[in-house]
Amino acid sequence: MVDLSLRGIKKRFRTVDVLHGIDLEIKDKELVVFVGPSGCGKSTLLRLVAGLDPITDGEFWMAGTKMNDVAPSRRGIAMVFQSYALYPHMDVYENMTFGARLMGLDNAEVERRIAEAARMLRLDALLKRRPKELSGGQRQRVAIGRALVRKPELLLLDEPLSNLDAALRSEVRLEIAKLHRDIGGTTIYVTHDQVEAMTLADRIVVMNQGRVEQFGSPRELYETPANTFVATFIGSPQMSLLEMERDGDRIGIAGTGSVVPGRLPAADERQVIVGVRPDAVVITPGEDGEGLSARVVYTEYLGDNAFTYVRLANGQLISVRCTPDTEFAIDAPVRVGLLPNKAHFFSSATKQRLPA
Repeated sequence: MVDLSLRGIKKRFRTVDVLHGIDLEIKDKELVVFVGPSGCGKSTLLRLVAGLDPITDGEFWMAGTKMNDVAPSRRGIAMVFQSYALYPHMDVYENMTFGARLMGLDNAEVERRIAEAARMLRLDALLKRRPKELSGGQRQRVAIGRALVRKPELLLLDEPLSNLDAALRSEVRLEIAKLHRDIGGTTIYVTHDQVEAMTLADRIVVMNQGRVEQFGSPRELYETPANTFVATFIGSPQMSLLEMERDGDRIGIAGTGSVVPGRLPAADERQVIVGVRPDAVVITPGEDGEGLSARVVYTEYLGDNAFTYVRLANGQLISVRCTPDTEFAIDAPVRVGLLPNKAHFFSSATKQRLPA
């Protein structure tokens, strides 16, 4: 059983504070994804878990044991890096056995583990090839296989798909998901790609500037974002945020006189931010009618889907999910309506979620 507890974890490089008191409880057999923009501290946090960098302050516990001063080689951890880090002069078989032999395993056990990992990752026919004879996806599978052969209690993956093209990322992502189910261990996966996070994770840690903004399931983050950062980071296209002003039982865009019908936030705040995802917005052609006045900027055609981007009179850009056969001329006048039952409310002052 490998559960993790990070308690007040801080990291400082010289005079620069990178992590500001991280508290996380990760359950046994969970696949948890650390996600956030570049520089948010997610890879630094992973390196602290792996023991590659010392913790400045706080405690890291693993399976009931404090790990702050435990060497990386004694943590029962295997790590897969963004770069494949394969030995170029060794073939696939030798790359995968190298770490296992350092553990002092006998030949029979090493062979058994290699055969199991090769079968799981479809590497059986590639064992005699060297890295230069493999595709990017195959090299990444070898790197993952090398980690699995060690039978780690905790598997750490640091942006393992970022060097792959879109088709390979999708393929290897499915393999990682299946692999996690098959090995039944605890996995931490770091990425800046929110699509990877949403499709892989049991729970997601959204990080920003060295802090945890929200920790929850993909559904929780998408449907009830804790603040405007999470709201705009999770979901593609991102949620549109509209600065609005409340006047009694009415709410509208400040300074325009435009009133948005529907429910209001329970909190008694005059200035609020209303968040709407593309499927919570409808547009109709023409200058007359209900809703907000806007003009079409452009439309993205995606085959089975389409997104039209419109700009309101105050300059706000909004994305709208449309049917694939939707066609709007550039700069065409439209009316924008918001579906109030799908709206999210945030405080203008704190950017935190308000109860509906």
